[in-house]
Amino acid sequence: MDLLRYPYASRRAPVMAVNGVVATSQPLAAQAGLEMLRRGGNAVDAAIAAAAALTVVEPTSNGLGGDSFAIVWDGERLHGLNGSGRWPAGMDPKRLRAAGHARVPDLGWASVTVPGAPAAWHDLHQRFGRLGLPEILAPAIRYAEEGFAVSPVISRLWEQAAPDLLGSDDPALAGWQQVFTRGGRIPSAGERWSSPGHAACLRALAERGVRDFYQGEVAARLCAFAARTGGALSAADLARHHSEWVQPIRIRYRDHEVWELPPNGQGIAALQALGILEGTRAGELAHGSAELWHLQIEAMKLAFADAYRYVADPEHTPVPVAGMLAPAYLQSRRRLIGEQAGDPGPGEPPTGGTVYLCAADRDGVMVSFIQSNYTGFGSGVVVPDLGVAFQSRAACFRLEPGHPNSAGPGKRPRHTIIPAFLTRSGEPVGPFGVMGAEMQPQGHVQVVCGMVDHDLNPQAALDAPRWQVTAGGVRVEPATPADVETALTRRGHRVTRARDSMDFGRGQIIIRTPDGVYVAGSEPRADGAAVGY
Repeated sequence: MDLLRYPYASRRAPVMAVNGVVATSQPLAAQAGLEMLRRGGNAVDAAIAAAAALTVVEPTSNGLGGDSFAIVWDGERLHGLNGSGRWPAGMDPKRLRAAGHARVPDLGWASVTVPGAPAAWHDLHQRFGRLGLPEILAPAIRYAEEGFAVSPVISRLWEQAAPDLLGSDDPALAGWQQVFTRGGRIPSAGERWSSPGHAACLRALAERGVRDFYQGEVAARLCAFAARTGGALSAADLARHHSEWVQPIRIRYRDHEVWELPPNGQGIAALQALGILEGTRAGELAHGSAELWHLQIEAMKLAFADAYRYVADPEHTPVPVAGMLAPAYLQSRRRLIGEQAGDPGPGEPPTGGTVYLCAADRDGVMVSFIQSNYTGFGSGVVVPDLGVAFQSRAACFRLEPGHPNSAGPGKRPRHTIIPAFLTRSGEPVGPFGVMGAEMQPQGHVQVVCGMVDHDLNPQAALDAPRWQVTAGGVRVEPATPADVETALTRRGHRVTRARDSMDFGRGQIIIRTPDGVYVAGSEPRADGAAVGY
């Protein structure tokens, strides 16, 4: 890793510290995590504090009604936590199809799954936490009660989300305007903003415990709101919710191991793409070159084709994880990459809106953590006196009967949010992630290749221009060199140059050097920061 190399426009140096680091997409949340480290807490305490603060200061991406996933290096090994929720038992996809829906709507109660984020905080804290929960949640409560300054990117995201939510005649969506506007007006960058209901809910969880969200007074109020506004969420749905401790899955890439969580998340798509690239000349090609991007794009297309076909809730549908990562199968997929752009379908493997943050402490504990309401403010369903904005994760289901990811009561949908971790010969290198729906595995591939193949430090790996595979072809960032765009077009790619970088992911990376120094980068496409001491 070349700590002195700044090949991209921002020329920002990575943050370096020895006692601990927190990197998030919002500076106030990063400071909340750092406060826990300074108080004697560990990286898990810092991650929960930052995650709770993000529900307040970045409501455009996550909230108390969302899901969370985590990978924790405890000093000896990795632990995975799947904090995704299930569709309420009272939901029926047949009713949606009968009403003429070809897919689960993005807004309203139909898109709501049981929130998993608060339970994930609880489970992480119970297993690894050092400080008390009231102390950990204190910064988030303070921001919600006393107010915070809305940062520029978040103000822009707020503005983008507003047209779909203002003026709706759905009673379930009326709370959004009450909580997130002032008489219909959204906040400007730099404006002080507070959330009294959100503060009240966080304080209740701090005082009575997070299980109050699922089986206590908060749970009762959530269900009462659902009953008044046409939601299927019940007390039984909340009480049944549980996180799941899982074993992370991996692929070897060059001399490193890349770790993701198993399905129902889409992390396996990043692993498949890297496994396909492992047998190519990708490591020999110039970083950012058209030839390298072509290989990466084609590998990602192949991985997405499989992910969209097979990734689902393994409690209901077996997912061929081992087969999808088998060397012989990846080799068969690799052979499909030619000199021109392809349009691959899924193979047949042998059977067998988001915030990302990471934290590390002086004892070597490291956390890769991601939290989301899915798109923007999620479903738009907001409980005004609690500030709980419910996620729209059920929109990731399919409505085709028989599809592995078909919607069904009690099921978890294919999930886009994926934390990741890097090791080398079994030793920890560090946590990383790139948020942004379908951009996430693509971002993982690009930053891993940047660091492992091209010796980029975390900040340089995040600063590099990115590509993005979409249904319509390939989008590239405004900073992409014109000759790269032209060369990709000649290879048959349908290339679109984006007007801005808003949809190309927002990542954070922390790397630990052999002598114990943390080197961290924070996404230039967001308002975020990496802070340490």
